[in-house]
Amino acid sequence: MDFQLLGLSFVTVFLAEIGDKSQVAAIALGGSSKNPRAVFVGSTVALILASFLGVLAGGAVSQFLPEKLLKSFAAIGFATMALRLLWFPSFDDD
Repeated sequence: MDFQLLGLSFVTVFLAEIGDKSQVAAIALGGSSKNPRAVFVGSTVALILASFLGVLAGGAVSQFLPEKLLKSFAAIGFATMALRLLWFPSFDDD
């Protein structure tokens, strides 16, 4: 097993999930339910399943497209999201 890749994957997903909407939802559900263990198990299984589907999709796409092209698409996507957030922030006037 590639422990360096394992650690990198863990740190990347862990940091990406801090403050995410799913974490806020888990906090709200855990605080309002009488069984926080069920909320923990449900949210953990959901994150594992979502990650598993992402890995499967990434593996399937990598069979058809070269790695350099995939990394370019990812970089362009993240840059586009960052620029959109900088130039067109969404303000809720509710």
